[in-house]
Amino acid sequence: MSWDDVAATFGSSAGPVRLLTWDRADRAYGRHTHTYTATIAVGDRITACTATAAGPLGALTAMLHDCGIRIEMLNFHQLQAGGQTATFIRSTAGVDAQWAIAWSECPHQSALRAVVASANRLAA
Repeated sequence: MSWDDVAATFGSSAGPVRLLTWDRADRAYGRHTHTYTATIAVGDRITACTATAAGPLGALTAMLHDCGIRIEMLNFHQLQAGGQTATFIRSTAGVDAQWAIAWSECPHQSALRAVVASANRLAA
């Protein structure tokens, strides 16, 4: 499978879940937790979300759960190449497991995009 085929198969975030906005709020609760805010669309429903977690992936999965999207990460890998970070996530919603990938110049954005791609692959 060529890289273009891998990207088209596992990197597509087409589906009902979209991350419209993302931000880490200025407040920190404790040394290792932060509050994150997001706007998440699931189909036609748009929801403003807030979660406090140790990191952005924990916050996003909590927000998705609040929006009715079940996702559990089973494997997580990141690789840097050419100024980009590629994130590979294997996840499940309780039955099947799927791999998804995403990339960005920012490692956090790459990971967030991979979670959204994962949620959409599981919803397919």
